[in-house]
Amino acid sequence: MTTTRPTFKTLEELQQRKEELRTAIQTEGKQVNLLWHSLADSKPANSKGELIANLITNSITAIDAFLLVRKLMKTYGKFFHKNRKR
Repeated sequence: MTTTRPTFKTLEELQQRKEELRTAIQTEGKQVNLLWHSLADSKPANSKGELIANLITNSITAIDAFLLVRKLMKTYGKFFHKNRKR
């Protein structure tokens, strides 16, 4: 993948490109921020069925996270417990 770098002849061209990149980064940052908050916000349950479904989903996520941490600690625990004897 080869990309060609733009050539700038004057300092004004360089500053203009810098401003264009800054605005592009800011707009993309705002989009990422909105997407992140929409992902992290929990939606309130409208009915008992949705409440139970959310409870089950959150429970499964918590159990999955616990099992993942347990597996990682079992596999890589030697890095965290240097003086522990078995």
